[in-house]
Amino acid sequence: MKILVGEGSCGIAAGAGKVFSALKKALPENARLEITGCIGMCWLEPIVDIYIGNKLIERLVNVSPKDASLIAQAIKTNDFSVVSDLRISSSERGFYEKQTRIALRNCGVINPENIDDYIKNGGYESLKKVVLAMTAQEVLEEIKLSGLRGRGGAGFPTWFKWNAAKDAVGDERYLICNADEGDPGAFMDRAVIESDPHSLIEGMLIGAFVIGAKEAVVYIRAEYPLAIERLKTAIRQAKQRGFLGKNILGSDFSCLIRIKAGAGAFVCGEETALIESLEGNRGMPRIKPPFPAQSGYWRKPSNINNVETFANVPWILLHGGGKYSALGTEDGKGTKVFALTGKIKRGGLVEIPLGKTLREVIFEIGDGIRDNKKIKAVQLGGPSGGCIPESLFDTVIDYKSLSETGAIMGSGGMVVMDENTCMVNMAKFFLDFTAKESCGKCTHCRIGTKRILEILERITKGEGRLEDIDILKELCFAVKDGSLCGLGQTAPNPVLTTLNYFLDEYEAHIVDKKCPAGECIALRAYEIKPEKCTGCTLCAKKCPVNAISGKVKQTHIINQDLCIKCGECHSVCRFDAVKVR
Repeated sequence: MKILVGEGSCGIAAGAGKVFSALKKALPENARLEITGCIGMCWLEPIVDIYIGNKLIERLVNVSPKDASLIAQAIKTNDFSVVSDLRISSSERGFYEKQTRIALRNCGVINPENIDDYIKNGGYESLKKVVLAMTAQEVLEEIKLSGLRGRGGAGFPTWFKWNAAKDAVGDERYLICNADEGDPGAFMDRAVIESDPHSLIEGMLIGAFVIGAKEAVVYIRAEYPLAIERLKTAIRQAKQRGFLGKNILGSDFSCLIRIKAGAGAFVCGEETALIESLEGNRGMPRIKPPFPAQSGYWRKPSNINNVETFANVPWILLHGGGKYSALGTEDGKGTKVFALTGKIKRGGLVEIPLGKTLREVIFEIGDGIRDNKKIKAVQLGGPSGGCIPESLFDTVIDYKSLSETGAIMGSGGMVVMDENTCMVNMAKFFLDFTAKESCGKCTHCRIGTKRILEILERITKGEGRLEDIDILKELCFAVKDGSLCGLGQTAPNPVLTTLNYFLDEYEAHIVDKKCPAGECIALRAYEIKPEKCTGCTLCAKKCPVNAISGKVKQTHIINQDLCIKCGECHSVCRFDAVKVR
């Protein structure tokens, strides 16, 4: 019997490490206790899976260290009724029914620190097939047939980038993995590396074989320490087994992989800025052309793809490009991983065939909005994306359909917002991020994003003017047109989409000096409803500036001139007597 404890970052943050330690002490000797990565059900962590052979017989969720003795008892007696309260519900199991897991195929299933687990699940079979029985051109044709596009944001055809690097002039080539995942709310690449690092290594080696690279680099942000450690372990194991290094599997193909920890600059997600950082320079984009395929790392032909892209490659070579392209739509083949976050009941990692709708993902997989609130929008593509209103949730998820809404696929962040989300404030949040992350090379991006942010800040304070709407649009298009790289070219998207779909909220802030969602602190006003106030005095006692007056068992009053809008009175009132307007 094998017991797996989910120890991705999400599981560890929820207490999985303590659960593992408690189980280690309590379990019988015949039970094999191991770790695994993130299964994707982040809202249920810590998760403990119990296997007999390769069959999952029990999935226990929200496990705490005190549950270890009950789990041990269930295993000793083979009576799992004692842990029935921990069992995943049939409704929660439905999280996977509409998923097709290819990039995430091993996540939460294997021990990421044990290469044998990866091999037992078909790992490195594709690499064997490629280096021992295929030519670079044959591999390239299979990737072309699959229709795989880069999963890092731009969605460029993978085969085309590989082919350009392969045919470029020069004897020395480099292959680079962009693991600098910086979008707020995105954690797809981190989860793959933490949970299945060998799939990344195998995919990179196949890419290196095609373009003729003898050196490959994983550029990963230093804020991912667990992913870095597990990747280091996987690289060491792959070398020991002959999958990495000189004369791989006895062939003429040699390739080494090393790790570069970046400082977490968002702009280094752009491939030329990443290359500059790799070379030891400040991360700032280069003018293109020449493209990295012709002049990249150390001005040599280079190819860059992200983690998810490479993780798909071994599956494609093992099962065939045709099987992969059978999934999805004409515009988007295969599957895509999304990090489903925000005001959603079931937050976590979701991998779906392209072609499903936003509504299916949010309501059928994510189970809709928390606390029975009304859904308002979803932000796709992170700071580079756009806000899509509920009226467009029947939009098909592929590159063309999403771009027509003003959003983008991006790397896969999907942030769900409810009726209490202010769309002006949301646009301000993303502009604050991109303004701070701008490298400063382009005047339009460096100054333009700051000016846009300043206008949004004024509007959320109730100091906006109607002409600000036209100025915002003018600035947004100027920044898009005048910026060198994708950061500046897409930074205005959250503003433009909220202006397009939620103009009424901007007007309410400017004309009525009100925030319809009640989220903008400067536009809030707290009042006490006389018919509900019991005069308990709790609000007065908790008010940090003594803005509330009233005697015991008499209606209290808030002095609006003194009120700092902290919301403490609203939080502590037990009788729903404090209203926000």
